[in-house]
Amino acid sequence: MRAVRRRRGSAAAAVTLALILAVPRRLVEGVKELDDDHFKGWSPNWMLGHRVYGKRLGIVGMGRIGQALARRARAFGLSIHYHNRKPVSAPIAEGLEATYWESLDQMLARMDVISVNCPHTPATYHLLSARRLKLLQPHAIVVNTARGEIIDEAALAGMLHRGELAGAGLDVYEHEPAVNPKLLKLPNVVLLPHMSSATIEGRIDMGEKVIINIRTWMDGHRPPDRIIPAML
Repeated sequence: MRAVRRRRGSAAAAVTLALILAVPRRLVEGVKELDDDHFKGWSPNWMLGHRVYGKRLGIVGMGRIGQALARRARAFGLSIHYHNRKPVSAPIAEGLEATYWESLDQMLARMDVISVNCPHTPATYHLLSARRLKLLQPHAIVVNTARGEIIDEAALAGMLHRGELAGAGLDVYEHEPAVNPKLLKLPNVVLLPHMSSATIEGRIDMGEKVIINIRTWMDGHRPPDRIIPAML
């Protein structure tokens, strides 16, 4: 079971990293320039973006996906920071060279990239509220592959529209499948259709996981992946 969860976490982490790379390097804008036949040859000032090497990545939620993202982001030279309900174990933190921030507000104010990787619960609804979003620096980008309800989407769209944030990469939305119209019109926002876990291998793993739970229950044993109402 743990192997299945790790593989699913890896798929989501890969798309999260792809968004972290795509937004500052303006990859989607570059594709559109070609589609619109605006590319007339290389020049030193054409499609300038920002490198991610040396930037500070703040991970909100350091579970299996957050940790998988941290491992991948380190390879691209990002400095790893995180906020979680409690610090991860010392061996994990040392292996990831990750800095723990007890205060989410303080971390948000000091990061270049914010990645949301925590679950959606009543406690995390609008965790990145309008007030907290305003703590971000103007050059910061926000990436969310967790759940749309964790961010105040209207406030985020407004800040991006006014140029108060550098960009965003979103795979989830607060009112799915609807997307805030302001987000759809912004060139510095990369939008995906909730596809971070969408791999053939991942879906096969999920199906096999269901079968294992059903067989375990039919054999009179406790299923390994129960849904406990008190945890919802």
